[in-house]
Amino acid sequence: MELAELTALLTPEGLRLVDDLGAIDGTDDVAATVSRLRAAGLSPDLVAAAVGQARLRSRARAKFGAFADRMLFTRAGLEQATRLEVGARHAGRFRDAGVARVADLGCGIGGDALAFAGIGLDVVAVDADEVTAALAAYNLAPFGEQAQVRHARAEEVDLAGVDAVWLDPARRTAGHTETTRVGAGDWSPPLDWVWDLAARVPAGVKLGPAFDRTLIPEDAEAQWISVDGSTVELVVWTGKLARPGIRRSALVIRGGSAAELTAAGDADDAPVRELGAYLHEPEGAVIRARLIGEVARSLDAGMIDAKIAYLTSDAPAAGSSDGTASPFVQSFRVREQLPNDPKALGKALRERGIGTLEIKKRGVDVDPASLRTKLKLRGPEQATLFVTRVGDRRVTLLADRV
Repeated sequence: MELAELTALLTPEGLRLVDDLGAIDGTDDVAATVSRLRAAGLSPDLVAAAVGQARLRSRARAKFGAFADRMLFTRAGLEQATRLEVGARHAGRFRDAGVARVADLGCGIGGDALAFAGIGLDVVAVDADEVTAALAAYNLAPFGEQAQVRHARAEEVDLAGVDAVWLDPARRTAGHTETTRVGAGDWSPPLDWVWDLAARVPAGVKLGPAFDRTLIPEDAEAQWISVDGSTVELVVWTGKLARPGIRRSALVIRGGSAAELTAAGDADDAPVRELGAYLHEPEGAVIRARLIGEVARSLDAGMIDAKIAYLTSDAPAAGSSDGTASPFVQSFRVREQLPNDPKALGKALRERGIGTLEIKKRGVDVDPASLRTKLKLRGPEQATLFVTRVGDRRVTLLADRV
């Protein structure tokens, strides 16, 4: 969004127009709406801004639910924003640590600040980009003086009276229009500055889940988070926001329920064992936190290969006292091993009437989309196919979700 579009949007006419447009999802809807509004005599800047916001609101409901319908976004800001259910958990950690006033340094569109203010914390939300800061101010306006928004660089903010900070560095390289990842030496604010601040002030530092682990301070808590099967972020907690004795954490949220695995450090992997009746795929947060061994031992399972993050056992993955499935893995009952050759594999699958196939691969050079085309599937049945490696052997396993 350019400044001219923002100026047109932040008017009574512009905001009413966005609300009146409702959901716009497809390209055809966008084209038709633009043509209709231009024919009605509305300015190009207003049309572009309003239609863009209507489409972004549709996408934002996956992260913000009903709150999305009264928020404003940039494309980059929405992509980078923390999901509301995750932000609420972060906010709860600040509150439980006795924090009353938090500075959100690099607030983006204000998603995290919204969660902080929503549970009663005072927030100073800061963003270096003028358009993004203006949208954050709009999104946080219902909280009045409780949530103050400033257009400034994180390094320039006076933190007097602030109990803790929240930082989201290196998420954007060119303001509100780009989301390209940056190199190790191009963090904004600089990573050295971030860690120095986090050593002096209790902090939560939001990073990508693939962040270089060697750069995590030794005395911090590193928490990887998965939501509905996707590993969404790493948060490094310092000071009183870091829990005593915990240096590694995997928080898994699925279907609104949450479970967490914690440890004092990386866990030793479980021994490799022969393929059993069940195959277990650890959640991404568990893999990133290097806690696969903890999960394996809780399931009486072993690794199928020392370098492949699949577990196997002879029994289902009961992860609690009531016998329910472990929240830290997705489990599959292995049917049989099938040929690796695509032609023979496709024939075997058709013979079994499998027309719907979920393809998972690890440790092998396979393009699932290309393989699916070669298989020429047909039939009413469904299953999951694992293409992976055991030792120096490629194996193809047919399985069913438990």
